[in-house]
Amino acid sequence: MDDSDTGIYARQIDGIDRAVRIGIASGRVIDVSIPDEPSPEADPGHELLDRIERFLGGEADDFGDVPIALTVPTDQRATLERVRELPYGGTTDVATLARTTPGLDEEDREDVRGALRANPVPILIPGHRVVDGPSPLPGELDRRLRRVESGG
Repeated sequence: MDDSDTGIYARQIDGIDRAVRIGIASGRVIDVSIPDEPSPEADPGHELLDRIERFLGGEADDFGDVPIALTVPTDQRATLERVRELPYGGTTDVATLARTTPGLDEEDREDVRGALRANPVPILIPGHRVVDGPSPLPGELDRRLRRVESGG
């Protein structure tokens, strides 16, 4: 992606029977959602959609190189930045995430849960790696992503 990349992109992904939609502004991803089907005005052709589709099909990708613009309050930013550091295939829990996020401690578990629920770019910020956290992903998709990453 380059700085001029801006738009809404979406396509149906057969493996999940839903669509993946990404919003990009000035070369940075600002939104990832999983609607039932793509909007007709969305462009289906984008390399990041290709990568996400391959990932959902079982190909390893940590998306660490994808530029993101986090549009969340400052108190949620540190948590989501910490989640992005979780290694591919690894998992953690809310208490550990609270303990290891700068500026938080184990007592801040509800703040961590709020940040996970508000995650504007799931998959790219892998909230599915937090096994007991809430997810903005529909249905069982977070569990499926953990299985993909574990090779199962």
